[in-house]
Amino acid sequence: MTSINTASDVTVTLVHEDAADLHVVHAARVSTLGEHVMGKLEDLGLITSEQWRTREMLERDRGLIGFLMRDHHGTPFEHNSLTFMVKAPIFIAREFMRHRAGWSYNEESGRYRELEPNFYVPGPERKLVQVGKPGAYQFLAGTDDQARIVNNAVMYAYEKAWSMYKLMLNEGVAREVARVVLPVGIFTTFYATCNARSLMHFLSLRTQDERAKTISFPQWEIELVAGQMEKLWAAVMPVTYAAFNEHGRCAP
Repeated sequence: MTSINTASDVTVTLVHEDAADLHVVHAARVSTLGEHVMGKLEDLGLITSEQWRTREMLERDRGLIGFLMRDHHGTPFEHNSLTFMVKAPIFIAREFMRHRAGWSYNEESGRYRELEPNFYVPGPERKLVQVGKPGAYQFLAGTDDQARIVNNAVMYAYEKAWSMYKLMLNEGVAREVARVVLPVGIFTTFYATCNARSLMHFLSLRTQDERAKTISFPQWEIELVAGQMEKLWAAVMPVTYAAFNEHGRCAP
């Protein structure tokens, strides 16, 4: 069998951001101050040039973000941008790309490049047995025998699929044809660009958190992606992130 690489985790990198808590504040205040927001804030004694330049957050700014989040004034949270690079199995990329409002994507192409033999295998912490009905699923760990069967089955399928993929390529078959044998467990890499409002909506659906007003039941693997994205975003917009948690982890 052809040698393949396996992993039980996903990778998320914040490759670019133009996002700050004060972006939210400035976007909100333009609705009442109009053009030349900075000058009017200075005239009113609400901010100094140095505070504007250094993006220093004042207590009134924190209060404004909390008000916007609490009362669902959402558009001020859209005037920023975060670009993540995600490496995850294809079945998670397809679930991820169901999020369309406020998102842009670019993904590596199996037509234009030979793919790498990197495949997802559920790790020991991944629960294997689904019980319950739609909308009320629970997952149980499963037995040692079930874990062994899963590992053996996916490894056999991956190795066989990869060997057939390489066979076709070696015989001169086009990449876009040869890739049809590859399973959804193969890793793909994509860029995902969003604003804070669309990211909050994503997190509200793809994470489980006791602070959330609405219970969500995300798939294990996409929650791994969401958890990494959440940590990266929290470091960039900490005040907005705190308000998101305080007000039930719902997108405004």
